[in-house]
Amino acid sequence: MDDRHLNREKYFQEQSYTTEKYVIPYINNLLPITSNLTIAEIGCGEGGNLKPFLDMGCKVVGIDIAENKISNAEKFFSNHPQKNNLLLIAKDIYKIKPDELCAFDLIIMRDTLEHIHDQETFLKHLKKFSKPDGKIFIAFPPWRMPFGGHQQMCENPFLSKLPYYHILPTTLYIGILKLFGESKAKIMGLLEVKETRISIARFKKILTKQNFKIDSEIFYMVNPNYEIKFKFKTRELPIILNIPFIKEFFITTYYCIISLEKY
Repeated sequence: MDDRHLNREKYFQEQSYTTEKYVIPYINNLLPITSNLTIAEIGCGEGGNLKPFLDMGCKVVGIDIAENKISNAEKFFSNHPQKNNLLLIAKDIYKIKPDELCAFDLIIMRDTLEHIHDQETFLKHLKKFSKPDGKIFIAFPPWRMPFGGHQQMCENPFLSKLPYYHILPTTLYIGILKLFGESKAKIMGLLEVKETRISIARFKKILTKQNFKIDSEIFYMVNPNYEIKFKFKTRELPIILNIPFIKEFFITTYYCIISLEKY
């Protein structure tokens, strides 16, 4: 397991860096980010993705089911000059009624969707929190990408760097994890990711069914976040690999901006 998964402040800074350098410029192409916007992040963790928006004077809301992460966020933002524009909520999104919050100009979800059970129900629920002309930014690693099973979280250093084996049948996958000494708790966590896995193709089917349209999308072969994590140069997927199904083995993250269809 990498240090960043234990050092939450380091993870916070990494998120902030990538959002400021890559996510905000991408969103700006469709929705100029100004201090007049109200922005929410679902699954915000410690709130690193929200910091650049708060720095710009936006009103931001961070929602996460994990109380310890919201507690960390409160510490990290305690001295921020714009902290009065920040609301942090430790609660299950399904237990929040839309009238408890304002409707948002922008909702962001980065590396969260792949952890959610029944993504279709979730996206249907998400509509209630978006303005009619609002935008939703979503980024997630497709299930079949080299580390789509989040096996980088493994304690065993060999398993944490071994790609693709998360795609194996569940029984064989569990056997490998046990063989290399992963704890029961770690195995259960990795199996949950295997259960909630999502591909780009299935994601697009859900969007169509729930009357969303894709306003913009980018396929990254080298995740922008790898720049600060590993000093890798960000790279979009080459056209030669942009083949249905095949591309999902090479895309390390998928960025898209969606909105509700207007009839």
